[in-house]
Amino acid sequence: MNADDLRRAMQLADPRLSRFDPLPRIIAFDDFDRGFCGWTQLVGNYEHTLDSMLPGYAQHSQAMLSTLTTWDFGSHGSHDGSYALKIATKAKRGAQNVAVKRLTFRKRGPLRLEFYFTFKPEANALRLLETDVRAIGFLYDFQTGDQDGDAWRVMPHLRFLNAENGAHVQKWQFKPRTMPFKELGDEGKIVSHYHLDPSGWEDLPGGHQRLCYNEIPTKVNWHYACLDFDLATMQATGFRCNDRAFDLTPFAPIRIPAMRNLWCMLNLAFFAETDTDKRAFLYVDSVCLSGDF
Repeated sequence: MNADDLRRAMQLADPRLSRFDPLPRIIAFDDFDRGFCGWTQLVGNYEHTLDSMLPGYAQHSQAMLSTLTTWDFGSHGSHDGSYALKIATKAKRGAQNVAVKRLTFRKRGPLRLEFYFTFKPEANALRLLETDVRAIGFLYDFQTGDQDGDAWRVMPHLRFLNAENGAHVQKWQFKPRTMPFKELGDEGKIVSHYHLDPSGWEDLPGGHQRLCYNEIPTKVNWHYACLDFDLATMQATGFRCNDRAFDLTPFAPIRIPAMRNLWCMLNLAFFAETDTDKRAFLYVDSVCLSGDF
């Protein structure tokens, strides 16, 4: 048995890892029964005063550890265990919330992000409520190394647009452009841009997908998602959700000039958005980030 076969056999023997298809090196494995595992609130940039933070960031709050408690049958629990990461919006139509994990990379090579997720609105009515969550999504946030000749910050974004203005849309989208930058403070060091502004999303070809959404608003089913990205070329190379693989031919990540202090950045983020004056919940459990370097 060679080293690759032995490594794969060990992964398959571990129930926590056997539900993933990781690349050879596991960079992070986040099982939220062990705590937050480095996931935290996405706080916006500011200088001298918190009031200088852009409004999009000012609405964010800390993610929570949740047993998916319900009013009708107690606690649902996570995909495997008790706790999942819960990203909850405010109860205001269009409100968003984001959780982020901040890392750096040591080589520009292939990356794979795999995770299990589910979503639902706050179950405060005895109805299905399947169009109350506007969108859930995830993103990478990379910047090249300080010695790289191609100095860029690259931000691949994907979202599942579940509903819009009460219509059940159910399709995957990507975002190729961010919002204009704004300088903060008076020292010339801090700028900010709200890259999750709801405008500017484009459809993935063939991106319509009907995800499992159970018959009452307290029931959930877990979904699998996987995004492959090559740091060497700064291009997405594959995206899967459950039994579907999607065409990334037109996919374009947000690409902006490198920023002064973010070298070798490797950030991950999950986000949720509500379509009604009701909280939207995105639950994640668990997360496996792997690479081939």
